[in-house]
Amino acid sequence: MPRRERNKFVKRGQILEILIEDYAFGGKGIGRIRSELGEFVIFVPNTLPGQLVKARVDKSKKKYAECKLLDVIEPSKDEIVSPYQHIPGAPYIQLPIEKQHEYKYTSTMSLFKKIGKVENIEDLFDEFVPSPNAFHYRNKMEYSFSAIGYDNENKTDVDEFTLGFKRRGTWWIGENLNKDSGLFDAEFENNLYKIKTYCENTHLAPWHAPRKEGFFRYFVVRKSYKTNQLLFNLVTTSTDLPKFDLQKFAQYLVELFGDRVAGLLHTINDETGDRTIATSGSINLVYGNEKIVEQLLNLNFEISMKSFFQTNPKSAEKLYTKVVDYALENKDAIDNTVVMDLFCGTGTIGQIIASKSDNTKIVGVDIVASAIKDAKKNAKRNNIEGVEFYAADVGKFLLEHPQYRNKIRTIILDPARAGIAPKTLKKIINLKADRMVYVSCNPATQARDTEELVNAGYQIKKISLVDQFPHTAHIETVVLFEK
Repeated sequence: MPRRERNKFVKRGQILEILIEDYAFGGKGIGRIRSELGEFVIFVPNTLPGQLVKARVDKSKKKYAECKLLDVIEPSKDEIVSPYQHIPGAPYIQLPIEKQHEYKYTSTMSLFKKIGKVENIEDLFDEFVPSPNAFHYRNKMEYSFSAIGYDNENKTDVDEFTLGFKRRGTWWIGENLNKDSGLFDAEFENNLYKIKTYCENTHLAPWHAPRKEGFFRYFVVRKSYKTNQLLFNLVTTSTDLPKFDLQKFAQYLVELFGDRVAGLLHTINDETGDRTIATSGSINLVYGNEKIVEQLLNLNFEISMKSFFQTNPKSAEKLYTKVVDYALENKDAIDNTVVMDLFCGTGTIGQIIASKSDNTKIVGVDIVASAIKDAKKNAKRNNIEGVEFYAADVGKFLLEHPQYRNKIRTIILDPARAGIAPKTLKKIINLKADRMVYVSCNPATQARDTEELVNAGYQIKKISLVDQFPHTAHIETVVLFEK
């Protein structure tokens, strides 16, 4: 059996210093090693052209390597000084927002050319929609407790009580958030160190990830832009719970934030896995209300700790407006027909279309029954008529509801990050709609599905980009396909 050819450039685990020269979709910086053996490509996520970085090789292939960023040794000339505390969740906060938009546009267009095989994609480009708030736009944040911190001077981990975020590239080291990160609520984040001190003074242990033990695990916060209220969730283990006074902690939060406190929930999570809501844990209301109300395009939505809701509601309004514009672009084509909102979740898009169109029937379909239950409640609260929600599998939908056969002319698709499963996409194509409005939070999977849709006789009429997550590599795309 022939020996596998070994990589002549780098090996797994090797530490490199590399200059980042280009930017690829998804926030991957591209560096290159050049020698008499040829050119070898190095991908380093969360880096920018012009940066000199230190990175560790995670995967080494024949023609390229994928690395993990350890440190930025020299910044890019494009970078500016940020007044906010730098966190792993905002890798590009030091880059002017216009430059971020430029990188997002060019990398997304090249993706549709390479994966979607759409050569003229720039000619079909409609607009780039920026986030109305470039800073403090998030309505939810999860902060981790950790028993292991980091000593920046000596470049080593140390035993200390931390509350903030995991250090980049580690799962066991926490770093304190001492001031506003620029992503979430400034008043809250500027007070987070006080909450850390309160918890530390109880002498109960924060979570020790390697040992899988401790009391304090996470502190999760949701914010309503409509009411400016905050909903808190303290996640702990059951160990030492009798020693912690939850009511007293709730009163402390009220001392800090006054009537901004909508409520405090307490979650018990004794699982060793790294997630906030345990599958076997319990969640109980300690103080106030367990939900907050948010508004999108004049419609009200009740949000619990577990609900999925757009993280940047002001930008989501822009996104949904674009989806509705595309869906209702040809009013004559959709009057007296059915618009199907697939993967509808809690029914936001369907309700917005129903509120703007009189003669159109909206059918929201999602396989998740609890989401459909919420969708029905939201529609009732908003007095929206002309929309019906079904918990169903798309492939069986027409068999179970034959009244919609040959009536679905427009389909709205808003799948999860993984995109649409190939079998499901075939079922969607078999619905024979004239047009599809495809919303995606992962243009890579959307570009992949584009090739399949083009082969089935659809073509892209328009594409827009919506920046829901400034200072990250994420971008949302809205594509209008027509037969």
